[in-house]
Amino acid sequence: MTTPLRSSQWFAGHSEQAFQHRSALRSMGIDPADYAGKPVIGIANSWSELNNCNRNLRELADAVKRGVLAAGGLPLEFPTMSLGEEFMKPSAMLYRNLMAMEVEETLRSNPVDGVVLLCNCDKTTPAQLMAAASADLPAIQLNGGPRAVGSWRGQAVGSGTDIWKYWDDVRSGKITEADWNELEACIACSAGACNTMGTASTMTGLSEALGMMFPGTSSIPATDSRRLAVAEATGRRIVAMVGEDLRPSRILTPVAFDNAVRVLHALGGSTNAIVHLIAIAGRRNIRLPLRHFDELARDTPFLVNLSPSGKHLMDAFHAAGGIPAVMREIADLLNGDSITVTGRTIDEELQSARSFPSSSLGTSDVIRDRANPLSPGGALAVISGNLAPNGAVIKVSAASPSLLRHRGRAVVFENYEDMLRRIDDPALPVDGDSVLVLKNAGPMGVPGFPEWGMIPVPRKLLEQGVTDLVRISDSRMSGTSFGTVVLHVCPESAAGGPLAVVRDGDAIELDVANRRLHLEVSDDELDRRLRAWQPPPSSHRRGYPRLYIDHVLQADEGCDFDFLRPASDDDLQFVPPVVGRS
Repeated sequence: MTTPLRSSQWFAGHSEQAFQHRSALRSMGIDPADYAGKPVIGIANSWSELNNCNRNLRELADAVKRGVLAAGGLPLEFPTMSLGEEFMKPSAMLYRNLMAMEVEETLRSNPVDGVVLLCNCDKTTPAQLMAAASADLPAIQLNGGPRAVGSWRGQAVGSGTDIWKYWDDVRSGKITEADWNELEACIACSAGACNTMGTASTMTGLSEALGMMFPGTSSIPATDSRRLAVAEATGRRIVAMVGEDLRPSRILTPVAFDNAVRVLHALGGSTNAIVHLIAIAGRRNIRLPLRHFDELARDTPFLVNLSPSGKHLMDAFHAAGGIPAVMREIADLLNGDSITVTGRTIDEELQSARSFPSSSLGTSDVIRDRANPLSPGGALAVISGNLAPNGAVIKVSAASPSLLRHRGRAVVFENYEDMLRRIDDPALPVDGDSVLVLKNAGPMGVPGFPEWGMIPVPRKLLEQGVTDLVRISDSRMSGTSFGTVVLHVCPESAAGGPLAVVRDGDAIELDVANRRLHLEVSDDELDRRLRAWQPPPSSHRRGYPRLYIDHVLQADEGCDFDFLRPASDDDLQFVPPVVGRS
């Protein structure tokens, strides 16, 4: 090792502290002499029985340990928070920053030279990357992979996306409760994350695109033995990264984030990735304004035909070549000099990448080539106007083309509970041209920025054959969701943004081509309403939710805490602990 080991501050020498630290290793059956001068590798494991998506991470951790030992390191596994989308309420997003803090402080306070970050479910991936960006110790990420594809009555079913579709069928009477119960048993039939291009697969794919994960590995299915082989290789590689002093600061550069944004557009990935990428970049004092996402969208083709924007699932995506095949298609738009955890550049890694045909015609319907894109422009768009002065986002690839330019009257819900109470009321004054508006569902307003933005189509419209409406909120939506849904309206209602003063019957214009979202009231009337507005009271007087409300940034700034985001490069310094008596 040419780089002094950080862990030697704990274990080397003849002080009483070194004696105590070495004796602690012996209490675990580890002889310090066997590992003297060798790197200590932390394994940050987000396994939990409260998170079904991450339940295969224990087995992966064992494989990582084998790799670390084979390469001459000492693996020490530690548990972290596990942010499960299914059980954690009101949203795992409320706790993303807390998990990032926990991982960062665990790395700061312990004798760790490098870390393997085990992730899978949506928010675990960005939380770990935020922590790694701040701690800036050698780090490599490994995900658990997408779950196996279930089948219902001869049809493949995708996690999340098909739940929303069939739920509308239940509500409109197209399928029975017995059908619905039967579907429940087969839509999530193995360990692993959602098998659509939802937030989990988007974020692990973007970790790969950023260079923080082995190329070609994010899409390996959770049940595939190749994932265990990659876990061993990850363990071996992190030991080498410590020796090379290869840190996130060399990988997570401005051009690496440009690469990730372009891959996001090519994937037709989750809108949530915009918030997460801004937050991760912010930890390195790199600013990613919303307009930059839109600028890069204009000439980045949408290539990946996966649900919810297309028809295939993650098993087909991996078979077609995965993230490297997508990056190879848009290589001329990427910065090929960006370094990855392998120590090689993007250009070097893409030399062996290729897309594999999915039909007898020799063409790929899963990853399209540049000459045959699903759309010549990116799958996501950033819009603004007097209703969203600081911006909002829409997933164009999952929207109804006929609604991308639309004018309608607002049907307003003051909060989520109001929406649930009234959405299926036959007396709701709504028709196919209406614009559904949900307030107080943003970062501060709940708090936690949950995935409530895909407001259900009212039952009476479903029964008339209406399947989509323009919907506007300061909330998020699941990466598995779809529809003409405007999200992340900034500033949010609870912060006094214009969304807070929209009234029933107000006319709203959406014009995605011109990136415009406009509330058709006069400037004087809008100003009068805003002056009269009062913030809704919060029941959170103490604890973490109160801290969140007081310190969370808005969606256009990534929803990190203001005190976790460096204000200048001087703030990037990772302050080590004093290694003395505890």
